[in-house]
Amino acid sequence: MILQASTFSRAINSSKTFLTAMYLVGTGKGDITAFVKGAGLLGYGIHYNTMEEIATPLTARAFIFKDEKTNRKICFVNCELGFITLALKKGTLKDLQRKFPDFGYDEDNLMLTAQHTHSGPSGYSYYGLYNLSTPGFVLEIYRKIVDGIVDAIVNAEKNMQPSTLQWSTGIMEPDKEVAYQRSIEAYNKNPEVKEKVSFENRHLALDREMTLLKVLAENGKERGSINWFGVHPTNLPNTNHKLCGDNKGFASTYLEEYFIAQGASEYLGVFAQGTCGDVTPRMVHHPVYPFQRGQWEGKFPDDMKSAQFNGQIQFEKAKEISASAEQKNIAGEIDYELMFVNFSDVTCNPKFTAGKVNAQTDKAAMGVAFFTGTRIDGPGMHPAVGAVIKRFSRIVKVIEKFRAKFASEDYKKIIERKYRAHGVKDILIESNTRRILGTKIISSLPVPAWADPAIATFKYFYKQAGHLNKPWTPKILPIQLFIIGDIALAGFPFEITTIAGKRLRNQLKEILSQRGIKRVILTPYANGYSGYMTTNEEYQEQIYEGGHTVFGEWSLAALQTKFEFLATEMLKPKEERKFVHDAIPPDFTEEELNHFPFYKRAWYIRQELLRARKMERRG
Repeated sequence: MILQASTFSRAINSSKTFLTAMYLVGTGKGDITAFVKGAGLLGYGIHYNTMEEIATPLTARAFIFKDEKTNRKICFVNCELGFITLALKKGTLKDLQRKFPDFGYDEDNLMLTAQHTHSGPSGYSYYGLYNLSTPGFVLEIYRKIVDGIVDAIVNAEKNMQPSTLQWSTGIMEPDKEVAYQRSIEAYNKNPEVKEKVSFENRHLALDREMTLLKVLAENGKERGSINWFGVHPTNLPNTNHKLCGDNKGFASTYLEEYFIAQGASEYLGVFAQGTCGDVTPRMVHHPVYPFQRGQWEGKFPDDMKSAQFNGQIQFEKAKEISASAEQKNIAGEIDYELMFVNFSDVTCNPKFTAGKVNAQTDKAAMGVAFFTGTRIDGPGMHPAVGAVIKRFSRIVKVIEKFRAKFASEDYKKIIERKYRAHGVKDILIESNTRRILGTKIISSLPVPAWADPAIATFKYFYKQAGHLNKPWTPKILPIQLFIIGDIALAGFPFEITTIAGKRLRNQLKEILSQRGIKRVILTPYANGYSGYMTTNEEYQEQIYEGGHTVFGEWSLAALQTKFEFLATEMLKPKEERKFVHDAIPPDFTEEELNHFPFYKRAWYIRQELLRARKMERRG
């Protein structure tokens, strides 16, 4: 869509007004080290990956940007967590609006993001699937994180100062052992990949650019920075039992210590995530390691040392970019919008589906490929179990399609749409409709509990909470745009792969360039979470990332369709925009969140798993 001449001229005149403007910027930290001994770590979703010690504290870092001429402000928070949940965003806003109503925060002008450490706590989601390894919702964990995020924002509000903003970029040199493509087969399916990537060149099959936004005080001293670079914080494996910020956590610490030593006493350094969905820090193969751990590691056999090594590389690049002479001043107004999308029911614009009409998403479903895990960053269920479950999944598909021939028109439409939307995916869990292998009666699953801990845990939770009529993962999720002068931050609740991110970024830049935007920065893990975002071509490969692209093969096209609407509306003056949320995420009651005390749950499940192991050994 092209701007009308009057709207475009208003945007240009507004930009000229702010060419020499400075912003008020606040920076602040909060402690989110939510340690509950024996509770699960989030990243790998495995029952034995529990927290027993604290390796490093976990921190929430907040940046507030305010334009005094329009009185608009936005707050960007990055947390050393696996991801943000709708519960955290809602809890944070509730506390801010109750205790600090004058701050003026709402859904639209607050963006919560995560750097995606796999060694952070779980148990802080409203949705059961993402609490399985905890097990369940844990109020202590949720409360500690919310309190820490609020503290970071309050500290930033107290620290507002006139500041100048600049941005610049730098490329990770090919010899830097920092990031590697972990899903070469899927990556090579994309038409953008003209020369197929070999295993030896996997370090080149990713976005090696780091973008850095920095804050300068009136005297020219550095106050802080946010940088975006895509690599999984998975140096620490699923056998780790220590809370830790992993590679990006170490990078933040190193950068802050460096600038504090230079005299910047309150320097704040955020290492935010980029297009890391298919990018790993692991590089060395060790077949002697047990299968379940994952037979890959970083630079060193000592995983903590590898995390520090990787963090050091990211820190050095951020320091280099910050000192670069190629800084671009940021000038212009602050703007923001957020829109809730029902991702289970999007009809995609054909421009994003290679011309295919009526391409749609459907209710969230996870494939067997998701539960078998990633070959490099950490396997899930054993391949033999996965092969059996895949066969069950295909039998269920045949049965459901056969039943649909003799069923009502409504049932026929439901089944036809499900398998059309999810395509080649071997569906194991339908998380929005609470089904496993086609059944809602989890206790009757044909797969025994002893075959896999995840199945045992599902059966346990069904026994305790089968009556609770809430989905296991969300379908109503937010997308968000922040604009600061001539840069834009696009926040969304998915893990996006390299090429999928490239498509989305190029699309947004094409639209937003009409209002003077020169740089679009993707900010994943924002305000919520619901799996991965792959291209349609990558999805067909049905390895881990495709199996966890939960709304089907046209999920990326759906995200692009909705972002196109959001970005196009932001070309208009604020008072002329028309946003209609698809729906608002549902509320959860106290019973639904905490129907069985954590410590009792943990003891019960571990007893069940011990019994399962004994049965396995006897078998």
